[in-house]
Amino acid sequence: MAKANKTLEASFEELEQIIEKLENPEVSLDDSFKLYNTGMKLLKSCNDSIDKVEKKILVLGEEGESVEHEL
Repeated sequence: MAKANKTLEASFEELEQIIEKLENPEVSLDDSFKLYNTGMKLLKSCNDSIDKVEKKILVLGEEGESVEHEL
């Protein structure tokens, strides 16, 4: 399950592993449903993290100081 302190890279790797398992034809329908739900929660966590980063883009001001801008 997704944890708040997990890096995006680790989350993406876990998503890749879930996709590989879902592509296996021997995985049961019940297991596929569980994997799908886990993947969707993980994907939402990734999207939330990316949204937070996008809102904190730093732009250099005229004098070289960092100015935080909201998108």
